[in-house]
Amino acid sequence: MRFIGSVIEKLQRHPKRIVLPEGTEPRVLQAARQYYSLRLGAPLLLGDRTRVKEIAAALNISLEGIRIINPAESEDLDNFARRFEGLRRAKGLKGFEAREAMLQPNYFGAMMVAMHQADGLISGASQVAGTTLRPLFQVIKVAPQTTTASSCMIMEIENTQFGQNGVLFMADCGVIPDPTVEQLADIALSTAALARKLLGTRPRVALLSYSTKGSATHPSIGKVQAATALAQQYAEKKNFEADFDGELQVDAALIPDIACRKAPDSHVAGRATVLIFPDLNSGNIASRLVQHVTRANAYGQILLGLDRPAAEVSRGSNAHDILGVTAIIGVQATAYKDLYPGAGAHLPGEEFE
Repeated sequence: MRFIGSVIEKLQRHPKRIVLPEGTEPRVLQAARQYYSLRLGAPLLLGDRTRVKEIAAALNISLEGIRIINPAESEDLDNFARRFEGLRRAKGLKGFEAREAMLQPNYFGAMMVAMHQADGLISGASQVAGTTLRPLFQVIKVAPQTTTASSCMIMEIENTQFGQNGVLFMADCGVIPDPTVEQLADIALSTAALARKLLGTRPRVALLSYSTKGSATHPSIGKVQAATALAQQYAEKKNFEADFDGELQVDAALIPDIACRKAPDSHVAGRATVLIFPDLNSGNIASRLVQHVTRANAYGQILLGLDRPAAEVSRGSNAHDILGVTAIIGVQATAYKDLYPGAGAHLPGEEFE
């Protein structure tokens, strides 16, 4: 709670509206109740109003301060459908298909965020990742000056010797199966920017491999080496202060004694706060392993590089996890234009009007 407590304190100074499409999910209802009670802003639940109230009553959860929106009854439905049709016209989407899509809470919620009716979106507690991510990627574009949409997990572990007082940022753990050199560099920079915003310290970014400083040779290692150099170039071009190093094995990235032997001249080795994985397999496996073996508080997937703030939580998340992710997205929303200059400047479908 050290880390998430500081996030909550930040958000209490700048409350935000967060849309939660899974309005009938008990864990989401509990998180929404806590979000409002902690004065973090306005939770917006999507779903059938009667059904949401029934489930809340059965769980003895007060809905005071929580807004319930049924997409089928919303006065915005036709406008949202028209804009979505414009966005997907090149894909052959018809008007009635756009309207059917907007009746689905994840599509409706994504459009709410895109239209600035909510400051961020959290979904995924009861659905597979594709059901959450597809609407976001179809409705919300990649942010200006960014080419890659990815994700990160934030781990708060008990052993404060790791990361920044026990907090580690791990990416990409949920979106890109096999990133290119350019994508890997983008992931490193976006994750570092979020880490700096939430931790308030200079990020130390390790791009990971099964090799440290040429201890092995393989094309995958070359990719990590090239991505490290490119991430440093991107950071210098944007005057972004961070340390990048790679390729590093994870023990060299995290443990000072091993770092002294394997990478003695590194500013990152042994002190990394951000871990960038070479592919989705390694990132997803490692993040879940850390979460369950160390019983870490895990917050994510926090989506990076999109034009609006959003997150896709795991079906294994509890109410505390969902609350933590919601608070992170709220804080992210307060500084989104600093993280992604030009983000949110255009509404979806404007070019078709």
